[in-house]
Amino acid sequence: MKIKAYKRSDGSYGIRNKILILSTVGCANETARMIANQVKGAEFVSNTKGCGQIGNSLNIMRRSLIGLILNPNVYGAIIVGLGCETMQPHKLYEEIKVKSDKSLEVITIQKEGGTVKTVAKGVKLAQKMVKDMSKQKREETDLSNIVLATNCGGSDATSGLAANPSLGYCSDLLVKEGGTVILGETTELIGTEHILARRVKDEQVREKLLKIIRGLEEDFIHLGIDVRGANPTPGNMKGGLSTLEEKALGGISKGGSTTITEVVRYGEVPTSHGLVIMDTPGYDIESITGMAAGGAQVCIFTTGRGTPIGNPIIPVIKVTGNRHTYKNMKDHIDIDTSGVIHGGKGIQNCGEEIMEKLIHICNGHPTKAELYGFSEISVYRNNEIWCSYI
Repeated sequence: MKIKAYKRSDGSYGIRNKILILSTVGCANETARMIANQVKGAEFVSNTKGCGQIGNSLNIMRRSLIGLILNPNVYGAIIVGLGCETMQPHKLYEEIKVKSDKSLEVITIQKEGGTVKTVAKGVKLAQKMVKDMSKQKREETDLSNIVLATNCGGSDATSGLAANPSLGYCSDLLVKEGGTVILGETTELIGTEHILARRVKDEQVREKLLKIIRGLEEDFIHLGIDVRGANPTPGNMKGGLSTLEEKALGGISKGGSTTITEVVRYGEVPTSHGLVIMDTPGYDIESITGMAAGGAQVCIFTTGRGTPIGNPIIPVIKVTGNRHTYKNMKDHIDIDTSGVIHGGKGIQNCGEEIMEKLIHICNGHPTKAELYGFSEISVYRNNEIWCSYI
């Protein structure tokens, strides 16, 4: 199958063409936002942290910010910093320039002499980038160049019965075409590790898979944390899910039935095609952000109860298996798979429908989240202390 996308110099393909105005620290957020608001075609990427971080928490932030800028959907970026934060803007700039020849600039509020001067310079730089970007045209390419993020949020009983397995069928179709599918939300893999472990490529992948799941469980026990109430959430339970294991059994079906080829850290770019596990949290916005940093150009998000969230870098396609949710929140849902439950459609039919929608979105058709301008983003903050392979 073919799509039309923007070819990058590293050989990857973006399904969107974006200029990021990326803040390295919370102190620079409003200045970066002002720049983006004045330039049509520029996307503001906020950062609630970027300072006061140490150890692996800082490493995760650095890896994620670099990954977001290197995402194939990004033509270029302007890094906006304060100037004294631990996530040093100019150092970040240098690290990215070593990896890519993308259009990239860096400015700091302290060096420029305040917000007014920083915004003026940033707008001028962004306008030039947008002008250059507008000259690029889509080119035909294979679906094998697509990295698909999968996520579920606001799940209910219909998620595991209809939406997730339908997405799983689509995932299998994409893998068959040579593409890559990312399955994350490590919290929601607990209780299913024995099933997933039977599908791994080799012993090394199996070891990493079990390590991230068991390590998370050990973290909960060590800290005396009861995950219930956070997962499943009150909304999950109201929707008919009684245990984390029950939720996980439905959740893992998003990834389909193919071999698990790799396990990667949060925000890390996979090195292999096929089904990949990424160690992400259960919080939707952080999970999708990690997958975008890992190079995913698009996300398919299943939801039983409904959610409006999007992402500033990758389009988020919403799928529900709940007929009432589709009617009640039609502004936010792109695909209704409730026919699996109520009759008229099977999992295969709905999976093919999702695949068709995925191709349309890859070719430039907007998702409902994009039409409304939803662009939530948040980098996970965790010390990764229990993952010895990291």
